[in-house]
Amino acid sequence: MPGHFEPLPGGGAAVALDEVEISIIRSLAVQLLELIGPGPAENAPDDPLAELFAEGPSEPPSDPVLRRLFPDAYSGPDVEAGSPEEAEEQRAHSAEFRRFTENDLRAGKRENALAVIRSLDALTTAGDGGAVLKLSPGESEQWLRALNDLRLAIGARLDVVEEEDTDLLYRLPDEDPRKPMVMAYLWLGGLQETLVETLMP
Repeated sequence: MPGHFEPLPGGGAAVALDEVEISIIRSLAVQLLELIGPGPAENAPDDPLAELFAEGPSEPPSDPVLRRLFPDAYSGPDVEAGSPEEAEEQRAHSAEFRRFTENDLRAGKRENALAVIRSLDALTTAGDGGAVLKLSPGESEQWLRALNDLRLAIGARLDVVEEEDTDLLYRLPDEDPRKPMVMAYLWLGGLQETLVETLMP
């Protein structure tokens, strides 16, 4: 179990984490929460219906990490290869889609990150500071989505776009200042992969 998730009888997953690993995952999840920001209801707590009727932004975020987490619905090489009129139409469709979906997407990502933090905070650590994290099937799915978001965020900071970019990360020299972020990216990828395997029928 050390370093990777294993299935639990009856569903769910478990992984042994040491004190440093617990601290790293929790810190990354907190940073993700701060990056995503508060929801509309948190900005207007006096109006319980505010979030229900709130519209999201229509423009993509300026931060490259947020752009990776909340991409345009209509984008890519096919859109760019079209005529200027078609590209403008696709941008308008993306803006409309974003306006009605981004708040819900942000809320979901916030809830997943919070689920990670709560489950780590509930751990009872042993004398060496380590613990075994046990997740229900529902918690496993939240963890899987949160791990994906964390890897997308770190990947955006590392300019990882293609699979070949990940291959280059393995060859970074130890003195490269990006090395700790690379190690976290690759480690989270291993956790994510083994968690996917536990959820497969």
